[in-house]
Amino acid sequence: MNGETHSQLANFIWSICNLLRGPYKRNEYRKVILPLTVLRRFECLLEPTRQAALEEFQSLKTKPERVQQARLQQITGHRFYNLSRMQLTLPGEKIHSLLDDPNNLAPNLNSYINGFSPNVRAIMEKFKFSEQIAHMAEKNILFEVIKAFAKIDLSPQRVDQMQMGYVFEELIRIGAEQSNEEAGEHFTPAR
Repeated sequence: MNGETHSQLANFIWSICNLLRGPYKRNEYRKVILPLTVLRRFECLLEPTRQAALEEFQSLKTKPERVQQARLQQITGHRFYNLSRMQLTLPGEKIHSLLDDPNNLAPNLNSYINGFSPNVRAIMEKFKFSEQIAHMAEKNILFEVIKAFAKIDLSPQRVDQMQMGYVFEELIRIGAEQSNEEAGEHFTPAR
């Protein structure tokens, strides 16, 4: 992690909560921080194979869904994929950033999430993240929060799988402290 500890990275991610003050109570911050951390990690994992998956999908459109999923997972090297042309990243050349259209950020973010494979969409549904997107949009903080997450590099070259697990556990611990819960209530067994 380039000399940075998982605690330092988790604390940096949690510092984004400063943007949530007012519209959210301290015990609600994790409703935003956890799902956006997951989305950003997935985005970073899929980045190297994004274009290949999109191109392959064009030739798979007439195939059964199981065939599509198997082939796309093979291309990405993960059990998930995203077929959205939009990205949770900062604007740049040849990038369709979610941040390019601030007026439509909420519907575009929902569309981006719907571009993921069914297993990732199920995770976001468990987080009830679409409710948080609507709330942040209503309170005019969605753009700044997404921009802050788009700056975080959670690629496997920077944060390996083990370190990412520690970062996520640390975020859960901090969120539990904010809610005055016991850390054991959110215990995640090691694999």
